[in-house]
Amino acid sequence: MNSNFNYAPHLYALLRIVVGLLFAMHGSQKILGFPGDKPPVELASQMGLAGIIELVGGLLIAVGLLTRISAFLCSGLMAVAYFMAHAGDGPLPILNHGELAVIYCFVFLYIAGRGPGPWSIDSMIGRNRTVDANRVA
Repeated sequence: MNSNFNYAPHLYALLRIVVGLLFAMHGSQKILGFPGDKPPVELASQMGLAGIIELVGGLLIAVGLLTRISAFLCSGLMAVAYFMAHAGDGPLPILNHGELAVIYCFVFLYIAGRGPGPWSIDSMIGRNRTVDANRVA
């Protein structure tokens, strides 16, 4: 592959934005009942707390504000969700229907490690102090 591929940071930003928005939709389903036809859950329950973290954390990740902290918290939430809701049904995520929780967990862990990247509020206000590996010569 050409070493001058300059779109990698922008593709990463798209990944962060899309994953953040999709995760926020999980939260909005839980606490607002939208999108979908399920009624909202009780806010003072475990599912309500998870929904708040999903909605707020997903939106923060999508816009790139407090990205590392939000992504780390969402990664932890997905690890807990996997072990509480899926691992009891068997060890393999593909068989216990926990693959989405595992994918979210590791994508958020990657985002927490990599930081907000371009097209983020954090980078606009100078919180993105990491060196982009693609720009190091």
